[in-house]
Amino acid sequence: MTTRGLRNLLSLAVLLLMMLLPFAAASAGEAEPSGIPSSCWAPASLSEDVAAVISDEKRWSCDTREFSIDAERVLLRFEIVPGEPLPRYFLSRRAALAAVHLLAIDRDGAIRQDTIPAAALRSSMAGGYFKAHLPEVTAETRQIVAAIDLPSHKMTLERAYLAPVDAAGDVSDMRFALLLAGLAGMLVMPLIFNAAFYRALRETFVLWHTALTFSLLATILVTSGLSVLLFDPPAMTLSWMTTVIFGMTVASGAMFTYSFVEPGLMHRLLRRVLPWCAAWAIFLSVFHAAFPFVARPIQSSAYTAAFAPVLAIFMLSMIDAWRRGSRAARYQAIGYAPMVAVGLIRLVTGLVPWLHSTDAALLFYAGCVCEVVFTTLGVAERFVTMKRERDRARNEAELLERLSETDALTALLNRRAIERQFEQLRAEGFCALAVIDIDHFKAINDVNGHSIGDEVLKAVARALQPGPHVRAYRLGGEEFVLLLRGEDAETQAELRRQAIPAIVAHTVPGLGRPVTASMGLTALAGCEDFAAIYERADKLLYEAKSAGRNRTRGGCVGAAVGQGFAGDMARSA
Repeated sequence: MTTRGLRNLLSLAVLLLMMLLPFAAASAGEAEPSGIPSSCWAPASLSEDVAAVISDEKRWSCDTREFSIDAERVLLRFEIVPGEPLPRYFLSRRAALAAVHLLAIDRDGAIRQDTIPAAALRSSMAGGYFKAHLPEVTAETRQIVAAIDLPSHKMTLERAYLAPVDAAGDVSDMRFALLLAGLAGMLVMPLIFNAAFYRALRETFVLWHTALTFSLLATILVTSGLSVLLFDPPAMTLSWMTTVIFGMTVASGAMFTYSFVEPGLMHRLLRRVLPWCAAWAIFLSVFHAAFPFVARPIQSSAYTAAFAPVLAIFMLSMIDAWRRGSRAARYQAIGYAPMVAVGLIRLVTGLVPWLHSTDAALLFYAGCVCEVVFTTLGVAERFVTMKRERDRARNEAELLERLSETDALTALLNRRAIERQFEQLRAEGFCALAVIDIDHFKAINDVNGHSIGDEVLKAVARALQPGPHVRAYRLGGEEFVLLLRGEDAETQAELRRQAIPAIVAHTVPGLGRPVTASMGLTALAGCEDFAAIYERADKLLYEAKSAGRNRTRGGCVGAAVGQGFAGDMARSA
């Protein structure tokens, strides 16, 4: 990610956050939805006749809204005020249930009833709500009763209301839907950035951040009216999808923390526990989605409470990593702060009996913006840091490798280098190998000293002139090797050998006599390795020395005939 890209992402995220803040301000309290709320409620069993329960006033609780889902069926009563717009829909928070029975009761006692099984309930444009068409409501209708079979969450009772139209029917609702669509679109950008990051730096935390971002994107889609606009699945489908995706979000967040915080900057026990927290979150969500009625009266509360240890471990991990100096933890802690607040709100309101449950959805959406901004910035900074460290390590390794393959005296490459490079150079068209040995070099050392001998070796290295078509190596002592390519490879090798006396005389004066060299020159056969070719060239070198020194002995083999080698020959300088 470029600096400009990060700046643009930050600007867009801040803009969306500022636009979401008015909506999120009331999120903790989560005001009652506009419409007709229930006035009374009554418990019942599935075997009881709904009409009989409705007529028994002693069964109704009208002085408290402390709903209970202990009963198999819960009835909600709504009073219709004459002169007010007539309701057409029953809406409530999505959660697992068996069926909804809707009854319209007229002033004269006439009842019209519809039963909607859970699978037939449609999703509302109000995020997280389902809707059901009421039976015919007329000016004579005085009450609407909704009987909910096997409700699994108190929010289904607490958030129930009647409305003349579905949600998103005015400008403010559409504006909020557009903001959520913009947030969903912004969450796609980190996915693109992560793809680029992972191609350059194969780190698992990039994959987990991708999973986290994807799960947040999916949560926004399934908990808002966007899902209804895009593909309109059944309400109960979105209900279990929301539960499973929530587990995925918690699990990917835990694994992102596990892999993102720098090594050594989190207590080992906390880091070891985080994958177990991820597995626990997945298990809880899948079990709760698949079996919502196993312990129905307490299951939702138990499900919420079971995430408390995960939230506690995450908070401890962030505090510990921050205290140890983790930069990654700082980005995460800031980015996740609204999400932690959402988790605390859900825990408190879901477990304290006298509080109405809330999922703090609006605060969650604002938290998504913070998560996108700060964790993506954290990933980008970590990417840059790791890339810089890897580049530095790679450069140091290359430097050490060059040093290990370079002759310290002459600065030419050594035998290790030629053995490593040989096959590649042959594939690049190098077709000849020459072994060069300085004549009577021992005498030079004996007469002039080893320091003068070293100067002679340096001068010989300069005479060999490495270039694009010539590679020069020092194998040790006074022995050198040339690898050459081109039709004039033989000529290039010979010119370098013949240049040695003049360059040495100019560079190291006072030697008393010319310094000459002998050379064995051979072609590279396609199937031979370096050792075999070197051995043949070395034999030709010793033939040159035996023939009187200061000369070249050349030979050709197999497919090398015609490459410029004239068979056995000898040249004298």
